[in-house]
Amino acid sequence: MRSARDPVTWNPRRILIVGVTGSGKSTLGRAIEARTGIPHIEMDALHWGEGWTERPQFRTEARAAAASDAWVAELQYTRVLGALFLERADTLVWLDLPPWVSLTQLTRRTVRSWRRREMKWGVVREPAPWTILTDDEHIIRWWFRTWRKPAQRVPRYAAEHPQLQVVRLRSRREVREWVDRLASALRADG
Repeated sequence: MRSARDPVTWNPRRILIVGVTGSGKSTLGRAIEARTGIPHIEMDALHWGEGWTERPQFRTEARAAAASDAWVAELQYTRVLGALFLERADTLVWLDLPPWVSLTQLTRRTVRSWRRREMKWGVVREPAPWTILTDDEHIIRWWFRTWRKPAQRVPRYAAEHPQLQVVRLRSRREVREWVDRLASALRADG
């Protein structure tokens, strides 16, 4: 497994980002796109429709996106998509931040989005924060149920998909360092 300090000696073109809810997967995807030009596929935007339901065209659009030559995407919805993206990816970036970092980021994002009445992906709004008490699927309750799963799954993904270069990033500083290394390596490759 690689770290932020290791050189990027391969040519990443299909990058998956894995991490707990709130770890910054979409933020990293956008940063990679901005620095490298590799298109970012925001999986939540493909998936969610009105009323927090799956969009009818999600699976078709996800298959088309995975078939592209270059992309960066969040590894999500594997129950629906299976290993579709894992089979095509050449790089798996694991955002293994301390739990308090992702929970704090998630809480702030959720409350901010609710206060501002932001439309997420143009179709849904964040529910009121107090729904954490009544909604089993509330995003923060989801975090508590799933925050350990990436650590359990990443070794399995690496074993089942030997083509993957796995990069483990443990802090925001490491995330910035790795994006810098990636951008430099891709510029050098031309």
